[in-house]
Amino acid sequence: MRNYWALLPAIAVIVGLVLLYAVPTLINPQWTKTVLNLFRQYPEDEQAGVLGAQQIRSRRMLAGLLVVGALALVGFNVSLNRESNACYTAARAFGAIDGKGAEDPCISMIYGTFIGDGLGPTSEEKPQPVTVYQLVHKKSPTYLRWIQNPPEYDDRNLLIGTSIDCALDLRVQEEADQIVVVVDADTPCSLSDSVSLTAVELKKPVGDRKLVTVGGKEMQRIDPDAASWPKVLGKLVTGG
Repeated sequence: MRNYWALLPAIAVIVGLVLLYAVPTLINPQWTKTVLNLFRQYPEDEQAGVLGAQQIRSRRMLAGLLVVGALALVGFNVSLNRESNACYTAARAFGAIDGKGAEDPCISMIYGTFIGDGLGPTSEEKPQPVTVYQLVHKKSPTYLRWIQNPPEYDDRNLLIGTSIDCALDLRVQEEADQIVVVVDADTPCSLSDSVSLTAVELKKPVGDRKLVTVGGKEMQRIDPDAASWPKVLGKLVTGG
């Protein structure tokens, strides 16, 4: 998976330099004025080096903006990692394997199905099983905001991930007491480093019905989503 934490050393240097100037300036702008004067080829005399009230306010405002910018830079890096980790977690949960797609999960590891909606009859005598699903309630999974071609959904939808070569053959059949999910193909789906995510619009909410696949085997419900900001920040601090 692409490691956006690799940007942190450069960000840390930038933030360190910003804070080295900004913090003393916020406390007393005259300090940084005096220190910078030491590096001038022709230092200003003591009287000329004294800052006026307007200059003090201006320098403090600039220092404050620099601190905000430094925090925004760190936040941007954390946000990139949060999004990348969320897409990777979801793709793996739906069956993707590690590979080239994991270099940038939100772009190439998980995406909405471009063709097929899971509807239609089955024709194969021995269809292939589907093992996991995610049920979408009113609060949609955060990772759906970042993937390519995100599926449309509402509170009756369920999400099913398959490899791209099986997405078109996905079939979902509603019955009174269960929902049957299979891949209408006579050969097993090949392992892939990417997942095609199909949102299936059910005729009525799942309710007490079980989701089953080939042979009546019950499917596993998964709920991948983005890690919380405190958790991501914790990893940043601990290096986890």
